[in-house]
Amino acid sequence: MFDLERFIDDCRAAVADDPTHKSVHEIVARAVSEPEQVIRSLGEPGKGEIQELYHSDDLTIINVIWAPRMTVMPHNHNMWAVIGVYGGREDNIFWRRVKDEPSGLIEAAGAKSLGLGEATPLGADIIHSVTNPTTKLTGAIHVYGGDFFEEERSEWETEGLTERAYDVEKTKRLFEEANSFANDS
Repeated sequence: MFDLERFIDDCRAAVADDPTHKSVHEIVARAVSEPEQVIRSLGEPGKGEIQELYHSDDLTIINVIWAPRMTVMPHNHNMWAVIGVYGGREDNIFWRRVKDEPSGLIEAAGAKSLGLGEATPLGADIIHSVTNPTTKLTGAIHVYGGDFFEEERSEWETEGLTERAYDVEKTKRLFEEANSFANDS
């Protein structure tokens, strides 16, 4: 059975023992292997949003609920992450910097679709964009090896794929807009 406090304690202990994502990946994979238990603990998702579950200098745990058909621009975290899906689907496009390009231009380098009950690690240097391709809400636990809310990072605008500073307020607006769009459909 998924218990949020125990999950947080297990993640904290794993990071204390090994600051890499390896142990945390096992914990997240185990948690999302029983998606109904995660929903029972966190509640049925009602709208697209980011819910902070735990936050410290070396570990951040958030519940990300993607609105139907929502897409977030390419961005990095500058720290490892583990993503576990407990409802719906999260499609990730992975990007890499174009060599010898001073503007920070990126190009597509791969993709991974995460479905119900799946978890995957992301390295500290990963750049990815995320889409919920379904017509339903998608719920995912995201665990980061650092302070997700304070780390300086980048995002890439969607047309020219050029780099700029990550804008937290813009991301919050994306969730609000996606909820409005989903409600209008």
